Amino acid sequence: MTKEILTDNMKLDFSRVLEIIQYHRTQAVQVINHASILTAWHVGAYVSNKIKNAKWGAKVVQQLAEYIHTQDPTLKGWSKVTIYRMVKLYDTYSSQQFVSYIAKLPAKVLGSQEIVSSEMTQLRDLSFVSVEMTQIPSLLLRTGWTNHQLILQRCTTIDQYIFYILYAEYEHLKNKELERAIKADTYSRMLSDKKWQSEMLKNTYPQTQLLLKDKAILEFLGLPKQYKESRLRKGIVEHMREFIVELGKDFLFVDEEHALEVGGKTYRCDLLFFHRALQCLVAIELKTTEFDPRDLGQLEFYLEALDQTERRSNENPSIGILMCKDANSEVVRYALNRSMSPTMVSMYEEHLKVGSVLQRSLEEFTNFLVK
Repeated sequence: MTKEILTDNMKLDFSRVLEIIQYHRTQAVQVINHASILTAWHVGAYVSNKIKNAKWGAKVVQQLAEYIHTQDPTLKGWSKVTIYRMVKLYDTYSSQQFVSYIAKLPAKVLGSQEIVSSEMTQLRDLSFVSVEMTQIPSLLLRTGWTNHQLILQRCTTIDQYIFYILYAEYEHLKNKELERAIKADTYSRMLSDKKWQSEMLKNTYPQTQLLLKDKAILEFLGLPKQYKESRLRKGIVEHMREFIVELGKDFLFVDEEHALEVGGKTYRCDLLFFHRALQCLVAIELKTTEFDPRDLGQLEFYLEALDQTERRSNENPSIGILMCKDANSEVVRYALNRSMSPTMVSMYEEHLKVGSVLQRSLEEFTNFLVK
């Protein structure tokens, strides 16, 4: 049956079948992820208690890994390192400091239960199962075991643990994507005080304070020491998947060098996106030089053209992002003070330079997630 002869009713029926399939596939993945976390938690709790009671040492843990492999060769990845990572998962997230911290988070972030009691009734001997082993913070179930391993290896504070658990869930990050987000210090860039947004942008879209980054890390482009704007733009288009992961997965790519017809002339916007959460077009202008106020005027002109000629009735006013290599903060502030459009200035770096100062609280981010 060809696509052309499908009736509207058939398309509706087919879309519902597809929706059912996709729903259950998502549920299956979630069940697997939850089972992996619960396995790590239970094993980590048991081994941790043995270590703390001075009954087990590193040699015993190594023997345990070898025993698991001997008894059931189908179980892959059960090395001494993996078991110790499970111990770290349990020790970190069962600590009084962590439990007290998450108790302060918004209820909607934690779900219906702050602590989930997991059943282990299928075990032959329940005498060794403590209450602590079965009670796991529900927050941990928001992302998978492989992501948890990465977070515990790369992060050092409770704020960071919680942020990357929630951020991985919000952006649906796979392990490699999360690894890059941590390397690029997304934690600091997301929670930094967004000073380079116009008042119109802040007032029209308050949520952009925690949706849009004021700095982009473009190390995946492999840019040479000297390059033109066309090289930067083409590199971004060629690596669009990585660029959207950097911007945020709500960005949908529309066009490059997007043509805007005004007064019988054609003007071209470097990159055009649509933002699903904000329901608006987002125009990005790229500059390989230091911020120039005249560039902001050009961007505002593009926004006016988009709103008058392309914006649909169900869409919100377009947003403009001027992405430049360098900027003088005072010059940016002066320029944005007079901007009557929802615009912002964002800097980009060709290489990772981790280490920022946090100015916005994790609590603000969690409140944003549950709105």
